[in-house]
Amino acid sequence: MKFLRRLVLGLLASIALLWLALTAWAYWPGEPEIPVSKLATADDRFIVVNGTRLRYREWGESAPGRPDLLLLHGFGNSLQSFRELAPRLAPHAHVIAIDMAGYGLSDKPVAFDYHNGPQAKLLIAAAHQLGLRHVVYVGHSLGGAVALQAAVYDTDAGGLVLLNPGIISTGVPKVVQVTLPPLPRLSAKLFGSREFRSDFLKKSYVDPQLVTPAVIDEVMLGARAEGYMAGMTSLMQQYSEGEEVRLAARVKVPTLIPWGNEDRNKPRSEADALQQLIAGSKLVRFDGAGHYVHEEAAAGVAAAITDWLSEVDPAR
Repeated sequence: MKFLRRLVLGLLASIALLWLALTAWAYWPGEPEIPVSKLATADDRFIVVNGTRLRYREWGESAPGRPDLLLLHGFGNSLQSFRELAPRLAPHAHVIAIDMAGYGLSDKPVAFDYHNGPQAKLLIAAAHQLGLRHVVYVGHSLGGAVALQAAVYDTDAGGLVLLNPGIISTGVPKVVQVTLPPLPRLSAKLFGSREFRSDFLKKSYVDPQLVTPAVIDEVMLGARAEGYMAGMTSLMQQYSEGEEVRLAARVKVPTLIPWGNEDRNKPRSEADALQQLIAGSKLVRFDGAGHYVHEEAAAGVAAAITDWLSEVDPAR
């Protein structure tokens, strides 16, 4: 009995020491954060929506009869994820890619509700403030879940495009889904590590060579920006999933689902299940592309979106 008690006490002591070590590492000061004004380029524009400053970039012309597209990135990423897709859509549409609150060079407020619904409503307000009409919400991964909510709650929405979205399954690491301190700050610090972010991102590609140092430079801008650690810790504390499955039946706008068949975190059957959830949706599969289908099959995805836009005419 004494041996068992010592064993249990030793185990508890080891766990406590590990927890203290993780806490110390999570809160250990990192590199100084940099004001967004010093990280932004001439291509970056900013809009203040309900007190939150959001970064966006724009391609193509806004004109009568041309559809307006708002592109929403995935978890831990930014508008850079659309560097291949947006220019290919520009000849046929007015395209805006935006950093969601908490990501990229957008504001990262601590006292903010980062759940998908509030994010979607902020982006609806941003779309309207930017003068977009009958918006087609284009979302990848987490951005797909947010885009679905935007398409449901925006009464002026014109369409929805879901790029391997985090709706049925998210693909977000399990550690991020645990909100017990110091894990949220630990997750924020991990995603602020260039080495971790590079390795994590490459696992989502069929061809990891597409994740070049220049791509990682762009991905890591958000982690270098002022307010990252405090804002991202708050964001990590609010993680939840599954709400969009229930909302899917309320999608009434035309919907396109470009799907990368080689997604390591999502089975091919998930694409069929998603198509069944959203009445009338169109599924287009891409072999040789993984989770980042819009990067690994950019030309094909752009063509699929362009053809679909001509069929559904969201600009009506």
